[in-house]
Amino acid sequence: MESIKKIYKIGNGPSSSHTIGPRNAAIIFLKETPTAEKYSVTLYGSLAATGKGHLTDKAIINILGNEKTTIIWKPEIFLPFHPNGMKYQAFDNSGNLLKEWIIYSVGGGKIADENTKFTEENIYPHKNIAEILKYMDSQGFTFWEYVQEFEKKEIWDYLQVVWETMKKSIEIGLQEEGVLPGDLHLRRKAMSYYAKAKSYKPSLMGRMLVQSYALAVSEHNASGGEIVTAPTCGSSGVLPAVLYHLSQEHDYSDKQIIWALATAGIFGNVIKSNASISGAEVGCQGEIGSACSMTAAAANQLFGGTPQQIEYSAEMALEHHLGLTCDPVCGLVQIPCIERNAFAALRALDANLYAMLSDGNHLISFDKVVETMKLTGKDLPSLYKETAKGGLAFVGKPDRYISIE
Repeated sequence: MESIKKIYKIGNGPSSSHTIGPRNAAIIFLKETPTAEKYSVTLYGSLAATGKGHLTDKAIINILGNEKTTIIWKPEIFLPFHPNGMKYQAFDNSGNLLKEWIIYSVGGGKIADENTKFTEENIYPHKNIAEILKYMDSQGFTFWEYVQEFEKKEIWDYLQVVWETMKKSIEIGLQEEGVLPGDLHLRRKAMSYYAKAKSYKPSLMGRMLVQSYALAVSEHNASGGEIVTAPTCGSSGVLPAVLYHLSQEHDYSDKQIIWALATAGIFGNVIKSNASISGAEVGCQGEIGSACSMTAAAANQLFGGTPQQIEYSAEMALEHHLGLTCDPVCGLVQIPCIERNAFAALRALDANLYAMLSDGNHLISFDKVVETMKLTGKDLPSLYKETAKGGLAFVGKPDRYISIE
């Protein structure tokens, strides 16, 4: 497995696979073709189907240049490696092809092709949580110590920046009002939810505050603000919301929060390596389900869970998102994405509590659920994998709204 830095990417929303990934590809292609006079970028499959709502074209044009770049949309064509395919072409001033590159945005801002597995820097020797738990038991480690064993020392400085960015995205989001960009004209809710939460009894206030924090990040992401993929832009509100709440209400130090981020990163890494975190590939179970699982693991560690309880917490959080479809209305990371972040944050806390009441023993392992998620994702029709053609994306389109007089 690669460094957990690959799970936590800092960038601008609204989508890791549709905005950050294509932008990263454009940056690489620009460096490789500095003398090009014209560019043509063809977007395929899911990337083309919802690219306009995700600002894919703007992300690419901002790098390659508006006057130089032509975007071609082919949502009906799916390239074999991944649903989010891109073809970059560079031309000289006579129209001669200088370079052609086919690459894929595979989730979490990562770009890859058929040869990527041969160039990845895999720093972790273990492939799944079962192997990791066995190794940890032999060393007396918990999950953050496992990360420390194999990552370079600067991982802690990097995670500090990740944590600061997460906090900033919450604090900015809580201060914003108005309508989010796009055809849905969806109003922001984070500020009002935060204000209302303060008037409730303590037993409810905490849960309502968590929801407001998740909304704050998700709305900030939807407006193109800077967030941390955890593991994706569309699911970026879950982990920050819970960690921010726990740091505020339980006085956990930055060091403890960063250790929790390391633990969450390992679970996200295992999901990414053995299944997928891409909504275009496996549906929203790979985005919100993964984020909830990572968050449950982080919370359980903070509350003193054993490695077995941490694994159980992460397993439950992912298990109960199995089959979740990716069906964004108008192709925007707004409905149902924003609300899903708020509900997943609460579900992560519930999974943590359930696991803490147990001794950590359970029948279905985290690795089995990851395997199930991958198989379920393959079985999901493409309508429910970020194409904005099925489910809520079909029923909830603005031109299908029914007004009640």
